[in-house]
Amino acid sequence: MNRLVVFTINASQPVSDKIFDLSAFEKFLHDRIKVEGRVGNLGDKVVISQVGDGKIEVVSHIPFSGRYLKTKKYLKKQQLRDWLRVVATSKGVYELRFYNVASEEADEDEE
Repeated sequence: MNRLVVFTINASQPVSDKIFDLSAFEKFLHDRIKVEGRVGNLGDKVVISQVGDGKIEVVSHIPFSGRYLKTKKYLKKQQLRDWLRVVATSKGVYELRFYNVASEEADEDEE
C-alpha cells in the first residue's frame, strides 16, 4: 500500500531578503535524500520541486520521514544557523524563520 506524502518547505522570507539560495537548497536535498539506503536514488519515488515564491515541495510515494527536511545541516554549512530556524507550522509544512533578535537589540539600547 503506497501512500502519497507531501512536504512543503517555505523559505520565502529569507529568499526575499536574498540570504537563502533556494536552488542550492533544492540541490542539497537531491544529493542528501536516501531511497532504499542509497543517496541519489530518487527515481520517480521522491520528487523535489520549487513551487511558488520561495517554496520547495517534496512529494514521496514511499514512507518518508520529515526529519530529512529539517535543514539544520544545510543552514550550518551555509553559516545561517545563527539567523534562521526551522519551524513546523502544520503537519508536513516547515517554515524557515528568522530568530527574533529585535527585542534583544532594544534591551541593549536602553542601557
